[in-house]
Amino acid sequence: MTSNSSAHKKMAALSAVDFLEPGMVVGLGHGSTVQFALTAIGEKIKSGNLVEIIGIPCSKQTEAIAGSLGIPLGDLNDHDYVDITIDGADEVDPQLNLIKGGGGALLREKIVAQASQREIIVIDEAKLSPVLGTNFPLPVEVNNFGWKQHLDFLTNLGAKPELRTEKNGDLVLTDQGNFLIDCHFASIENAKELASKLESRSGLLEHGLFLGLASDVIVGGNSGIQHLRRKN
Repeated sequence: MTSNSSAHKKMAALSAVDFLEPGMVVGLGHGSTVQFALTAIGEKIKSGNLVEIIGIPCSKQTEAIAGSLGIPLGDLNDHDYVDITIDGADEVDPQLNLIKGGGGALLREKIVAQASQREIIVIDEAKLSPVLGTNFPLPVEVNNFGWKQHLDFLTNLGAKPELRTEKNGDLVLTDQGNFLIDCHFASIENAKELASKLESRSGLLEHGLFLGLASDVIVGGNSGIQHLRRKN
């Protein structure tokens, strides 16, 4: 991560935190950009400027960080909806559709996104893309049982699938203990159709296409903050 990228991410995250109000149920996403938001939320709570909020973490890592910062945490089962979720993305198209899951928390992130009244995505400007799949592979979370059976299926959809591993060769496991397959496309021309095909396949538990879920995308860049809003 370059210093500019880090500064841009922080800029976007801090801008998103300004939308939070006392008493809200807040979805806490996953990833490096969200960590800037967590720090800011913790500081606002400590100073008394943001009271009686409840955070719903999208990953075990986020849960641990948020807890260490004094952010009160809750369970999604105890709340009818989430007021605002702040999360990151790996790629964003002009319609504010997303690829997420580079950090491996896509299943929980999507569950929280679908429960959210407002989904605010925070990114640096390098994450903007004319077409999804151009700059980032599509993560797919798969059940460990028979995972190799999906490789030909994904290849026939136009992807080059690759099982995600750590640098030392160990398999990457999600918080649910599942495998991740990163699907490399030249581009994804029809994301809605691809999502439908992926959702029809048993054993594919979730995919990183977040279509129609982001209400806002806040972009940090050299020229400052851009606030993009979904058109209804």
